[in-house]
This record gives sequence, C-alpha cells and structure tokens, in this order.
Amino acid sequence: MNLADKLAQSFGSKLEGDIFDTKKEDKKNKEKSLEILSKNQHQLVFTFEKRKGKPVTLVGRFYLAENEKKEILKLLKKKLACGGSINNEFIELQGDIKDKIKAILENEGWKFKK
Repeated sequence: MNLADKLAQSFGSKLEGDIFDTKKEDKKNKEKSLEILSKNQHQLVFTFEKRKGKPVTLVGRFYLAENEKKEILKLLKKKLACGGSINNEFIELQGDIKDKIKAILENEGWKFKK
C-alpha cells in the first residue's frame, strides 16, 4: 500500500470543519482582579535588592489603578532624581533611597508598616 492509497482511505490528517481557534490573547487588556484602597488603608513595605551589583529599592503593594501608580512613580522620580518603574503592585526605584522615599510619601499621606 503506497501513500496515495493511505490518503485515499483517510489515514492522513482531517481538515474538515471550521474549528480553528487562532485568536491571540490580548495581554494589554487583561482584567485584573485588584481591589483599590485609599491612601490611609495601605501598609507600604520596603524591599532592598542588588541587581547586577546595583541597588534597587522596592516600595509596595500599591492597590491602586494603573494611572495612579504612574502618578506616584512620576512624583518620586522627579523629587529623587532617579530612574524607576512599575512592576505589578510594586514601584522599583534605582538606588538605596528608603529614607527619602518614606519622607516624601508620608508628606503625601501614605502609611508604612512599622
């Protein structure tokens, strides 16, 4: 039995039907189950890491809308003259600047864990 005979007996792949799911997952518009809290309900925590020998300070768990996190990041980057980014609920800032961040955010009305 040669290949043509096998294909004629439908041993090959079946291409009938219209069930071809080619949709891509839209990563930008994912729904996040994230509760939004006010400033005085947050209990922010600091984490310090070294990445490739350079210090990085993480401030976090901000349970806010994305645009509000961006505003806080912009404020901190401007006042501290450093780089930074948002990673999930944490704000990452370049340098070991825990005390300066705490002073700025306390003036804005944020609370920290003792």
